[in-house]
Amino acid sequence: MASYAIGDIQGCHDAFQALLDTLCFDPARDRLWLVGDLVNRGPDSLRTLRLVRSLGDAAISVLGNHDLYLLKVASSGAATRKRHDTLQPVLDAPDRDELLDWLRRRPLMHLDLARGLAMVHAGLLPCWTAAQAQALAAEVQAVLSSDAHGALLAHLWGNQPDAWRDDLQGIARYRVIVNAMTRMRFCSLSGRMEFDAKGGPHKAPPDHLPWFEHPQRATRELTVVCGHWSALGLRIQPGLIATDTGCVWGGALTAVCLEDRQVHQVPAAGQRMTTRKHS
Repeated sequence: MASYAIGDIQGCHDAFQALLDTLCFDPARDRLWLVGDLVNRGPDSLRTLRLVRSLGDAAISVLGNHDLYLLKVASSGAATRKRHDTLQPVLDAPDRDELLDWLRRRPLMHLDLARGLAMVHAGLLPCWTAAQAQALAAEVQAVLSSDAHGALLAHLWGNQPDAWRDDLQGIARYRVIVNAMTRMRFCSLSGRMEFDAKGGPHKAPPDHLPWFEHPQRATRELTVVCGHWSALGLRIQPGLIATDTGCVWGGALTAVCLEDRQVHQVPAAGQRMTTRKHS
């Protein structure tokens, strides 16, 4: 049995299928950890969703910001659309309701304490312990899985509040949780998130640093598996496995074996796989 963490697919179905084929992935034996952003910008979000859903319990997927955007568009209509999204085939599909219902029931965070691993799309606020983060993710998942999901999605977007407080309630509380777990790259020493900077760590805004480098990070005993940050690229270091290597931008789709940290990559066009052991 092998477990593979795979970076942002974003509708790149053919690269995803090529990666599974070259891994000799067997859903009866192996497991996938998918870091979210299954959809959007790439050419085939519909087939990607169908494939991941068909894998059942063999694929653990957390929600990314593009997945939530799809759910918002489906719930709110065309007024919320961005000009260059590639989601219409999903919205027109005969099985759209089944796919969207399945997607909105995905968690924001997956925690495997036995192996010292956690998975989120973007990151975890430094002040959150693993137990607290898991509980907060479950709060959002409960609303998304309920009949109240439309109201949540309609008001979820926005950059404020930009820091966690235990007394936050309602939409403000959910927004901080979702923004941290699906959008964050940089935060300040006081834990305030910044959402405009999208370059690599060397382009951190003044008085900010990558969330995983915060000196008081409460989850430093865990290895957090994440994606979202294509400018960061593949990074495997104590406490972090970052897997977004920009497949949708012409880069590669990356899988990291969680047992031995071996790296497997398929170029965006899906022609050839590379394998190497991380050192």
